Amino acid sequence: MIKQLSLLVLLALPLGLSAQTQVRTETLLEKGWKFTREDNTQFKDTQCDDSQWQSVRIPHDWAIYGPFSINNDKHNTAIVQDGQKEAMEHAGRTGGLPFVGTGWYRRSFEVPQSIEGKKYTLIFDGAMSHARVYINGQEACYWPNGYNTFFVDATPYLRPGESNLLAVRLENFTESSRWYPGAGLYRNVHLVVTDEAHVPVWGTQIITTDLNDRYAKVTQSTSWEMPEGKSMSDYVIETSIVDPSGKTITTDRMRGSNFDHNTFNQEFVVEQPAVWTPETPNLYTSVSKVYEGNELKDEYTTTFGIRTVEVRQGEGFFLNGKPLKFKGVCNHHDLGPLGGIVNEAGIRRQIRMLKEMGCNAIRTSHNMPAPELVRLCDEMGMMVMAESFDEWATAKVQNGYHLVFNEWAEKDIVNLVRHYRNNPSVVMWCIGNEVPDQWSGDQGPKLTLWLQNICHREDPTRPVTQGMDAPDAVVNNNMAAVLDVPGFNYRPFKYIESQKKLPQGIILGSETVSTISSRGVYKFPVERRSMPKYPDHQNSSYDVEHCGWSNLPEDDFIQHDDLAYCMGEFVWTGFDYLGEPTPYYSDWPSHSSLFGIIDLAGIPKDRYYLYRSHWNPEAETLHILPHWNWEGREGEVTPIFVYTNYPTAELFINGKSQGKRTKDLSVTVHNSGDSLSTAQFKRQQRYRLMWMDTRYEPGTVKVVAYDEQGNAVAEKEMKTAGKPYRIELTADRSTIAADGRDLSFITVKVVDKEGNLCPNASNQISFKVKGKGYYRAGANGDPTSLESFQEPRMKVFSGMMTAIVASTEEPGKITLEATAKGLKKATLVIESK
Repeated sequence: MIKQLSLLVLLALPLGLSAQTQVRTETLLEKGWKFTREDNTQFKDTQCDDSQWQSVRIPHDWAIYGPFSINNDKHNTAIVQDGQKEAMEHAGRTGGLPFVGTGWYRRSFEVPQSIEGKKYTLIFDGAMSHARVYINGQEACYWPNGYNTFFVDATPYLRPGESNLLAVRLENFTESSRWYPGAGLYRNVHLVVTDEAHVPVWGTQIITTDLNDRYAKVTQSTSWEMPEGKSMSDYVIETSIVDPSGKTITTDRMRGSNFDHNTFNQEFVVEQPAVWTPETPNLYTSVSKVYEGNELKDEYTTTFGIRTVEVRQGEGFFLNGKPLKFKGVCNHHDLGPLGGIVNEAGIRRQIRMLKEMGCNAIRTSHNMPAPELVRLCDEMGMMVMAESFDEWATAKVQNGYHLVFNEWAEKDIVNLVRHYRNNPSVVMWCIGNEVPDQWSGDQGPKLTLWLQNICHREDPTRPVTQGMDAPDAVVNNNMAAVLDVPGFNYRPFKYIESQKKLPQGIILGSETVSTISSRGVYKFPVERRSMPKYPDHQNSSYDVEHCGWSNLPEDDFIQHDDLAYCMGEFVWTGFDYLGEPTPYYSDWPSHSSLFGIIDLAGIPKDRYYLYRSHWNPEAETLHILPHWNWEGREGEVTPIFVYTNYPTAELFINGKSQGKRTKDLSVTVHNSGDSLSTAQFKRQQRYRLMWMDTRYEPGTVKVVAYDEQGNAVAEKEMKTAGKPYRIELTADRSTIAADGRDLSFITVKVVDKEGNLCPNASNQISFKVKGKGYYRAGANGDPTSLESFQEPRMKVFSGMMTAIVASTEEPGKITLEATAKGLKKATLVIESK
């Protein structure tokens, strides 16, 4: 991430003279905001009285507080990409939360008596949406895209020596999104103060031009803005490269040239480079100081990684010259019960869980990512496909991006690419998702080339793709042939045919699977089903149900394992998200997705362990499903599946062997695609172990796993749970920062006397927080639950939920107490430092 650097980063300091003592300062404008849902043109004026408005801290999502309602942005439409032919009601399509409408934010700040020779820049990491920024009553900026970062020169509007008013009006329209978009100033706002001569926002570009084991060649281009009457030759830049250990390893000093388009161009040699990979996320730092004579005019820091990306015709993707297949997921931007806000603890937890599963890449679906996500992917080793648009010139929703595409698409792409072109985690740009323009033989290919050319102009180092769900159309009209990387959403049975026709000779599964399931819910009989619906509005966690246009995980595994030209996949989705409750489009209160490998509460579903067994085979995985509490099903066929990285396992029920199962490696992509094989789970037999005829009897299920040599190497037991007895609390982190932003995610379980999870429990748990923290939110993963995320009480779903505790800015102990009628209470202590 490029940091608008400073010798001093002011996070909570009021703006004033102290902020002007450095050549560059950055202030995070998180406190002191007033907010209202009313709308009045006078709200932009300095004389407006906002004393009765709500006091909020940014980031802030006004809609996540609810309440849920069937009437919040109810759509009556036909979702063409889902195969719908006639308009129908979509009650929970955007989450059933009140994000539609207008919101105003206001904040005052002081500037010094004299600001001559200074530049004040406001940076909005994301504002949902149609942001109008006013400074002292004057409109300084309009930016319609709610996901993209934008900035504005505030200098002309400031009143030196006075209190200055920043006001932001945001408006979300009905039918402007296909999922829950969030609302408000839901990402951070920054104020950057520089000299009039300065490096502009995102003003550096660092490229690895040559890389081998002995050395790397790195170039840096640094843009420079200066007052009228000055020239580049008046300035000298000195740039030092700092290695991951903090040691300065090389420095270059040069005077500007009037023939380099207001840019300093430098080249460095780094010996024995520590390359960036998902396994070794090494980060370097460039520190650039620009002088006029002996006077330091600016200091700018850029974090980068030494690495190369390449796509080879007919072969695939190469990172640092080595072939790599994507084991990726698509993620929406919301953090479940926290809503659309950016929160580092929440993002870090998601990345940590995905990496443990074996995931190596995230597609930011279907929008520009938050800077914190990209920065943490840099640090933690997660590749990123940075996406831009869900619509181009043709509509998907009535008030979507198509209304501004022609005017704003280039501006949005430029901001996206310049923002993240130095981030090593970003390995590919994605210019669109299932855009209806793909059906146009004229418009689709031309818009594709136009957007791709913008990406190449701004960043010549990364390939460009897009997610296309009409393979026949885009192959025949050359839209797929135009792209660096043809990305296909679903329909893997078309891969072989499409690859033969494409000049690139490669296929990316830009969006795959869309298997649907509810954590801890199992349906009988166990059959492969497309778009099944049940009275409880749930889907089976046997992982055998999918959408009408999609498939099961193994249908994609086998493509990328057996076809060398397949580059890997991005599964829809890593986490459940608010909105798109497919297949329960009109079945209120369904209002969140069932696609996730991990549910809305951040609790893994069974499918998590299927992916882990395949994507992270070096780690031991031995997971049994379903649960073993089936009162009333005694003697009935209740299949048992095992997800494991081992090739063979033996199953026992109450000590009696049910036989061994071994993964069938004779199954290939070529002999398993017919309808009979699909119905009989032939591909699943290569990746899962399944006992389809076992019958339920209460007691103990035991699995013993064997390695390739037949040695017993691991075992696991699952018992029929007794009556719910007590609450169990487990924190993801027992120590958090006392900064008012950090969070601890606590897994809440209802267990029996022996500590076995009670999988059918639905007890309501009440929470109290004492000490230096507070109850922030909670979720249970039930896509039909209308319980408030913020109220400190919630029913567990399939025996579990997640409670989120936040720190204050005062260090000390935080005590969470959980109680429920008829259950033994639980207490957990977290340390805030």
